[in-house]
Amino acid sequence: MAEVRTRFAPSPTGALHVGGAHTALFAWLFARHEGGKFILRVEDTDELRSTDESLAAIYDGLRWLEIDWDEGPDIGGPHAPYIQSERLDIYERYIGQLMESGRAYRCFCTPEELEERREIMRARGIPPRYDGTCRDLSEDEQQRLLAEEKPYCIRFRVRETGTTVVDDLVRGEVSFDNALLGDFVIQKTSGYPTYHLAVVVDDHLMQISHVIRAEEHLANTPSHIQLMDALGFGVPQFAHLPLILGTDRSKLSKRHGAVNLMDYRDQGFLPEAMRNFLALIGWSPGTEQEILNLQELIEAFTLEGVSKSPGIFDLEKATWLNGEYLKQADAEHITDLLEPILRREGLIEEQLSPARREWLVAVVDLMKERTRLLRDFVTWGRYFFTDDFPYDNRARTKWLRREEVPERLDMLAERVAELETWDVDAIESAIRGLAEDLDVSAAKVIHPCRAAVTGQTVGPSLFHLMELIPREDVVVRLRRAAELGRAGEMEPLPAEE
Repeated sequence: MAEVRTRFAPSPTGALHVGGAHTALFAWLFARHEGGKFILRVEDTDELRSTDESLAAIYDGLRWLEIDWDEGPDIGGPHAPYIQSERLDIYERYIGQLMESGRAYRCFCTPEELEERREIMRARGIPPRYDGTCRDLSEDEQQRLLAEEKPYCIRFRVRETGTTVVDDLVRGEVSFDNALLGDFVIQKTSGYPTYHLAVVVDDHLMQISHVIRAEEHLANTPSHIQLMDALGFGVPQFAHLPLILGTDRSKLSKRHGAVNLMDYRDQGFLPEAMRNFLALIGWSPGTEQEILNLQELIEAFTLEGVSKSPGIFDLEKATWLNGEYLKQADAEHITDLLEPILRREGLIEEQLSPARREWLVAVVDLMKERTRLLRDFVTWGRYFFTDDFPYDNRARTKWLRREEVPERLDMLAERVAELETWDVDAIESAIRGLAEDLDVSAAKVIHPCRAAVTGQTVGPSLFHLMELIPREDVVVRLRRAAELGRAGEMEPLPAEE
């Protein structure tokens, strides 16, 4: 069997979106499962919208998911260059070949003329396609238009009869009526090749064995197969991946969550969790297991497991899965990912001392069981990093508004200020000791203390979290909450609209 070679060929016209990342992951997993090669190729034939910033964003997104490539623009390879704008002379040769064979021709129709004809077709209920106006122009007519310097593009001459069959590894055989395809543009008036020409030439020259791409490209495939046949190319195996829909089964959009992959990084998703989640959209490993590490994904992945039906992007499931990964992850690893988020929020210094880093790892280790996103460390765990945190309404109404609480908090502040050591045992002893002296249950001191120190009513072990907050800060917080309670400033906050 020939070597398996797959590719991901994004256009650098924006950020790497979830759909593109999904396609790249499936192509990469298949190549790795088969022991083949994965190629990154940049399709920048949209010369007006392609930018270096978008290309950098694509690199960042793939690397964040830990998708590596064996050949590509930044590392080279035997089929370089891997950026289409650097391959224009190659495309020109093949366009010339098609012109000489009569399978391509010049089209002088203006965009306005083409749109007018499409409108007429739509009004008649006919699928809009090129009507062949320039298909059979005489050589004299072409020369006259060229002498007038009238702009032209080059179109491929599609077969007008019969059918073109796509043998798809996901969808089976799909037949297309050639009469409905229409002659398509292979070179724009700017001289740049279109996607259709460039992708066919590049896949052939780069020896791509399996074209794994989104379902939206299935309609292009019969045209590409005819182009391959006209150029004498072999046909690779195709696998068109299912659409990704939101939970309401509509096209994925911002209302279902971010569509830019790196927004999920910024929200606090772990790359391994997002990779696992994306792999399960439209693919099944054939078992009930949902949490699969990288090696397990590679070993289990087959195209036979890819569904024909649309996959669902369920943000709640992604968040749950991320929480499971956080529970299992090493605290040092989580801390590495969390540090940039905390710096952006201004909650930690630019450079952490070894002692400060050790403290942050301890905070992460304490909180990770209860978090689902890295941003939870900022929202739920803000009290570790600053005294500037809100008291939630449950903390206000259930504990901090009580008449007896301010005095108890003041008493507790005095006791913790006098502790000889600041550790879990000493803190627990002070809190439980106060409860005994007041002849109340420990809960009636523990819960007001948590509300005063964290602004919340739930969280990790109170004694352990207090150990990680400087003693003097704890004293200040206890006394502040007591003063606010006495002043009647612990009324519930109005609900956000």
